[in-house]
Amino acid sequence: MNYHIAVDIGASSGRLVLGTLADGSLSLEEIHRFSNGFTERDGSCFWDIDYLFEEILLGLQKAKAAGITKCTLGIDTWAVDYVLLDAEGNRMQEVYAYRDRRTDGVMEEVAKLISPETVYAKTGIQQLTFNTLYQLYAHSREELAAADQILLVPDYLYYRLCGRKINEVTNASTTQLLNLADREFDADLLALLHLKREQFATLTEPGEVLGSISDTLMEQYDLPECELICAATHDTASAVLGVPVQNGRSSAYISSGTWSLLGVELEQPVNTPAAKEANYTNEWGAFGTYRFLKNIMGLWLIQEVRRLDGERYSFGELAELAGAAEGFRSLIPCNDPRFLNPDNMIEEIRQTCAGSGQPVPESPGELARCIFDSLALSYRSYLAELEHLTGRPVEVLQIVGGGANNALLCQLTADIIGREVLAGPVESTALGNLAVQMIQAGAVANIQEARTIIGKSFKIKSYLPRPLPQLKELLVRWEELHTVTAAGDSK
Repeated sequence: MNYHIAVDIGASSGRLVLGTLADGSLSLEEIHRFSNGFTERDGSCFWDIDYLFEEILLGLQKAKAAGITKCTLGIDTWAVDYVLLDAEGNRMQEVYAYRDRRTDGVMEEVAKLISPETVYAKTGIQQLTFNTLYQLYAHSREELAAADQILLVPDYLYYRLCGRKINEVTNASTTQLLNLADREFDADLLALLHLKREQFATLTEPGEVLGSISDTLMEQYDLPECELICAATHDTASAVLGVPVQNGRSSAYISSGTWSLLGVELEQPVNTPAAKEANYTNEWGAFGTYRFLKNIMGLWLIQEVRRLDGERYSFGELAELAGAAEGFRSLIPCNDPRFLNPDNMIEEIRQTCAGSGQPVPESPGELARCIFDSLALSYRSYLAELEHLTGRPVEVLQIVGGGANNALLCQLTADIIGREVLAGPVESTALGNLAVQMIQAGAVANIQEARTIIGKSFKIKSYLPRPLPQLKELLVRWEELHTVTAAGDSK
């Protein structure tokens, strides 16, 4: 039997997942799970990259202890954050987390040097304060000049395992530095940052074999023999690969986790002025595709509420409390920058509701219901934009990732968008990672076959829309809320 291991690390947790394919069915087993999160130190936010690497090794040791002596391995993580290496290949500095506030105001500074319209025409990537372009602009110029190589987080983890330096394309595109026309790092944007092309590694496609774990690590640790295969290293890219086939129905997806990524898979980018104005992105996908999508704040909102509440309730319990609370009582514009990394998410939500003349959510259930109602309404707004920008009607919305477990949010979404919602698979990111490995290993012919196998192997739950008599009134409130909050920001 062939074994494939996906290393899947998100902003709040990571795990190693074993995939085995037998008789046309794919099964998963979690080998190792660990927590993740940035820490604040001296006013800055950092990831503990060495800890993450050690957890990968610990997971592989568990795999070996379980009898897995030989496997393939792929890595995916979040996007945009980077590691600087010196000429000897050593890490030069702590790894900044994208929620660090050093990029506050940087988009406006860069816009004075090159217009956002020009950047979007070149890259097709949406304007977000934490894009690598703006992080690098905010970084110490002297430190950047001294860097021999700039790798994104999953590229660095591969490098630590096997010694090979890459910039995998699905993640590299999120830097807002790749040119859509020539599929390379854009010379003008590199010049803006005073960087050279040689400071970035070779652009590498998912599916490329990167080599084996280094002899040094094999001698130090009791590890399986691993053939390292370049996965779609951006976790959203892997999640999209793990979305099952829809049997001819036009569909969109939401990869629902810390972020909600709503989009479609396209063969050509849509970097039009209208797409730029709506702030949709064209991230590169595996196998020559593009992920045309919108970043929505996502379950980060409830994660922060739960953390600040002392983690008294599980996410499932918070969903139950929300279900018992009054619906659509209070709403927030959840994609507003104020919710990116506030000092206190609960107080930010309460102040926003108070400032817009709405009842202030007090209990954990009321806070959770406010978040889920607002997310579902956001999905409707952005889905309509998506259809307009692509010219493609959407018949069904597929929610994958952790949010697929939230029955309340899935049903609210179906009710508000007026279309069927299919929830699952929850493990789409690991499945997409494994799909690339299995295709390279010859166990699966192509991504279409992999998606068919995924659809047959994992339960998908259907949520049909129910009548929502107050929908028209609700949509008016939603528009007014955004008008009020935008006016408040301009004061």
